[in-house]
Amino acid sequence: MQPNTLLDAILDEAGISHAGLAAHVNQAGRARGLALRYEHTAVARWLKGQRPRGQVPDLICEVLAARLQRPVTLDDIGLGVPGEPSSPHGTSLSGFVERATALWRSDEQQRPHILGAPAVTGTPAVMPVWEWENPPEDVDVSRGGRHRVTPADIEMLRAARTHYEQMYRKAGGIATRSRIVGFLNAEAAPLLRGSYTDATGRQLHRATGGLVAIAGICAYDSDAHGLAQRYFHQALRLAKASGDRGLGAYVIALLVNQALFMREFRQAVAFAEAALRAAGKHITPALASDLYAMQAKAYAHLGDGTSALSCIRRAEQAAERIRRGYEPDETGYVQPGLVNVQVAEALLSLGELAAAGEHAAAAVDNPAHDRGRVHRLAMLSTIELRQGNADKAVATAVQMAEQARGMESQRLRDRLRAVREHLVRSGCAGTTEAAELIDGALRVPL
Repeated sequence: MQPNTLLDAILDEAGISHAGLAAHVNQAGRARGLALRYEHTAVARWLKGQRPRGQVPDLICEVLAARLQRPVTLDDIGLGVPGEPSSPHGTSLSGFVERATALWRSDEQQRPHILGAPAVTGTPAVMPVWEWENPPEDVDVSRGGRHRVTPADIEMLRAARTHYEQMYRKAGGIATRSRIVGFLNAEAAPLLRGSYTDATGRQLHRATGGLVAIAGICAYDSDAHGLAQRYFHQALRLAKASGDRGLGAYVIALLVNQALFMREFRQAVAFAEAALRAAGKHITPALASDLYAMQAKAYAHLGDGTSALSCIRRAEQAAERIRRGYEPDETGYVQPGLVNVQVAEALLSLGELAAAGEHAAAAVDNPAHDRGRVHRLAMLSTIELRQGNADKAVATAVQMAEQARGMESQRLRDRLRAVREHLVRSGCAGTTEAAELIDGALRVPL
């Protein structure tokens, strides 16, 4: 039995206690000629996943609708028809908002069934991308709620996205995750449930989508892959509601990156194709270069050198067209040298060591934010070691370990461990110092 997080979240929003809901349901039952005697213990059982009998689910909707002054459906309280799939795209936009905000609340409460959920594969993984790309579009996203959403509210969400992105880059996803999830619950959820016109609603969904994507990145960086995927799927649904194809393509780039990590290489290729195809002229050169570079990595892992090299050429051509100041905030991660490090990884998989080394060195020569720099140094150290340049590899690894200080990131730890393993296996002189430095960084618990 899965806990009913939707009912839990909507009770919290309505400000009704377990005993209060039981009393209101009994009262509503009396109006229908039913003699109900529910107490708070029954409500606790419903929240644990037990389904109320007979007309009780409808009575709960009636009570909550009166309290919240808006329609409340069985789907909204997690008591829809059992066995029917509840894809975030398959429900109405208001139903999606209830599901999304319920997930944020469960995440903030650190519910084990949310944090430990595995990532879905196959059709459930593909459907959100297919639904983003295909009709129907949201004709009208306006909503009537208690509080009117203002341009200042939307500006606050945009500022928060930038703030948490910078925090993630400097401190890592583990440190940032609880902060951004707390913000989604305290600030973004009430705004999504507020009152807004269609035009304001599009901006609101776009700003929230950007924030939710960062929450997904932080979950991914914390090794919570099922949760990260759910956040990415939510961000994709919010992007669709905003009508911004470029934002949707950016979210798909995050899904491509996750697919590469999970070694779902064919899916990575297909997702990147969908983003490039559906976004069309709305895709920026920075995003196109990253998508092509990630496709190259996927093809390289699949052993398709011809397709990988073709994608590398396209990535490099797109990178040449990047113009700072003409890109949205979200693609700011495509810093000079990012494509080089992606290409280096693809070339390494193809066994092209010399070319991979040139690209990795070029990536390190370009300025990057703290986190990106760790990844670039890790790649360069790995290639230097493969080329037999042990002294250089050790010096690069030392730089990498020092740069990673103060960051709480499971992904960066994976990189540090991999580099340490390569150094120790090589048995070259000087590796002990670098290995000890990495051990020191890994010793601090996350």
